[in-house]
Amino acid sequence: MLKREVRPWVLVRGAGDLATGVIVRLYRCGFRVITTECADPSAIRRKAALCEAVWRGTSKVEGVRCRCVSDVAQAAAVSRTGEVPLLVDERAACIGVLRPAAVVDAILAKHNLGTDRSLAQITIGIGPGFTAGEDVDAVVETMRGHHLGRVIRQGAAIPDTGVPGAIAGYTVERVIHAPAAGRMRFVKDETGAAVDIGAIVRAGQTIARIGETPVSATINGVLRGLIREGYPVSAGLKIADIDPRPEQAAYCDTISDKARAIGGGVVEALLELSGEKGIELL
Repeated sequence: MLKREVRPWVLVRGAGDLATGVIVRLYRCGFRVITTECADPSAIRRKAALCEAVWRGTSKVEGVRCRCVSDVAQAAAVSRTGEVPLLVDERAACIGVLRPAAVVDAILAKHNLGTDRSLAQITIGIGPGFTAGEDVDAVVETMRGHHLGRVIRQGAAIPDTGVPGAIAGYTVERVIHAPAAGRMRFVKDETGAAVDIGAIVRAGQTIARIGETPVSATINGVLRGLIREGYPVSAGLKIADIDPRPEQAAYCDTISDKARAIGGGVVEALLELSGEKGIELL
């Protein structure tokens, strides 16, 4: 087995909460992982998303620490310390220098933002927007249900329906979009406690403000996601997520079942494709 510091890079595009499930699973399996992000990530599940390193310098999810770095040389040094390096590089221009053995597109944009099979020996797309056998080698299914995490070697994932997966019977009701444009402002509840991720909220309660416009909870439940304070949101942007299951309050800072399943699919695809192509990743 190769030492981690000399293993070829596996580059994951995106470090939101679903991409974090991929990154953490790859890291724990021994892959040499690096991730790229945009300059202003808008993850709402901030406590379970490594992209928070863009804002804070470092982030940690389930014991895996990520550090924002300025260049490829610093990325290599950070990787040697056992941390996952993150480059602010929306177009993944670093690929030309890194020469990763594999590129995993986990941006979850619902369409392809520039990943193709010329970028690396192994290319994997997460969710809709990719076609295995054409622009990528494999696609991993992201739709909740029987096929979640399945590796697709020919064809595409299930098309985006625009409707969030059902949880306890709720779909669109559990996701909140900005009612106006402006800066995100946090609020306090009637007891004076800050309303943030992990709070138990009730339908109709003000959970934030955009400028002076109140943002109301749509259902009773746990505030599982809330975009960071001060973020300049546009009208209609997804800014919050409520889970109707109160017991989920204990899990707001951990990887979701969905993200973990997708991460497992990526590991499967990498091992299968590296074996077929004779590429030593570990």
